[in-house]
Amino acid sequence: MKKFIFLFLVGTFFTSCDSQKEIKTISTKELKTLLAKENIQLMDVRSPKEIKEGTIETAIFANYFDDDFTEKAMNRLEKSKPVYLVCRSGNRSGKASKILQEKGYDVINISGGYNQWKKEN
Repeated sequence: MKKFIFLFLVGTFFTSCDSQKEIKTISTKELKTLLAKENIQLMDVRSPKEIKEGTIETAIFANYFDDDFTEKAMNRLEKSKPVYLVCRSGNRSGKASKILQEKGYDVINISGGYNQWKKEN
């Protein structure tokens, strides 16, 4: 019986680990390099008030705080391409990354967010 319980717990552990794929993260410097040489799919999930403070030139927008964020984001994104997500500091885009990853998108979170981008550019 102990053997069965042990095997069940080990199986459950590995099943849980597999379903929670780690979200990739890159720095704003790496983002700048990518933007210089590729046409990437970049989504800014900040609020409209934050967007007025400045933007990254090629970003498309979906406010993370909107009730229909997921639907709006999915309508603006191509599922066949990786999605780079940016917010103010990197926290909100991390949460948005998890939502979109669950919907089947290949997501990359930008650490430091727009605040870091603004310091460097």
